[in-house]
Amino acid sequence: MHVDELAGKPVGERIQAHRERRGLSRPVLAGLVGRSPDWLKKVERGHLLPPRLEMLVKLAEALGLHDVTALTGDHGASISASRREGHDAVPAVREAIEETTLMVDRDTHYDAGDLVDRAAYAWHVWHTSATPRADVGRVLPSLLRDARRAARVLSGQDRRTVNTALVAAYALAEQLLAWVSDSALLWLSADRCMTAAEQADDPVSLAAAAWVVGNVWRATGREEDALRLAVDAAEVLDPYLGGHDDNTRALWGACKLHAAITAARLGREGDAFRFLDDADTMVPRLPDNYAHPWTLFGRPNTDLTGVSVTVDLRKGGTALDKAEAVDPDVIPSRDRQARLWLETSRAYAQRRDYTGALHTLQRATAASVESMRCHPLSRGLAAELVTVGGRLIERDARGLASQLGVLT
Repeated sequence: MHVDELAGKPVGERIQAHRERRGLSRPVLAGLVGRSPDWLKKVERGHLLPPRLEMLVKLAEALGLHDVTALTGDHGASISASRREGHDAVPAVREAIEETTLMVDRDTHYDAGDLVDRAAYAWHVWHTSATPRADVGRVLPSLLRDARRAARVLSGQDRRTVNTALVAAYALAEQLLAWVSDSALLWLSADRCMTAAEQADDPVSLAAAAWVVGNVWRATGREEDALRLAVDAAEVLDPYLGGHDDNTRALWGACKLHAAITAARLGREGDAFRFLDDADTMVPRLPDNYAHPWTLFGRPNTDLTGVSVTVDLRKGGTALDKAEAVDPDVIPSRDRQARLWLETSRAYAQRRDYTGALHTLQRATAASVESMRCHPLSRGLAAELVTVGGRLIERDARGLASQLGVLT
């Protein structure tokens, strides 16, 4: 028999307990359901009536709960909240990842190099599209299926090559699914990515998969594990940094940036800036205007990460100074351009400059409305601007919130 350890607790306290278990901040959970952090705070503390059923379902989905009963305590009214589909691209990607194929046609010809090229193209689409999830969602499912089958049919070096393509495909799946799918599917994509890397038997693939798994760990409250994994992944690549492969050096730098962001989330300022400095030393060792095909490691993305780190450390003024030094037009990704404007908006909000926050969040949305509709920080900030921005910006703030699908 299931024992409800939160029995007798009101809905708000139950929401807070499950949120803290998942390691989610109020801004993130509020953004996932399209409300402001202040609204969630009042719900958790019982200053507002419990949310209606539709919102409870959204909260349960965002918290990775299978049933709203976990939030209400009413075991007589069970409503499923599993298999979150927060974007139209998710079902097809889910089907390709979860598909179980017991038999494959071993007479089918697969070209390992072609699969690597298709994976590279899919990543190119992700970075250049204003609607990355929708556009990648049209090419990723077939890539996943073909690469999974090829990995079973081919052997030797061809099989290892196909597994590098699978690492790239699952890494892209993780990016697409973040914030728009249930955590179980996100975990499955990360686990499949690491398995493919092990089959590729290649240190670069293993470090790349560690970057993916670390993303998931950080997003699901396992920041300490994510930090250790990023540091270990960089150490795996240490012996290969003197070779001729720029991608290896760039991936090392990306792992250092991953560590910097994670340390900042943990409030470890010294470590965060040390990892940023480490990454910065790698930029001059790469060709001018270089960007890693997945992580985009290079000068623009390193500078963008510096903005993110200082915002996460709540140093809004420093973040704005760093943001002023970044040219968004040289960032080779619409999604990352939008992220620069989002981080700048967060920095303005930290300084209570809500007009500046609104303007820059509008710029983020102009760069990629899809990315901002899917990201919890942008959604939470949009809702917050409606309530704290004042009458001067209230109408525009409501319009932006509506554009991002946020309830106000």
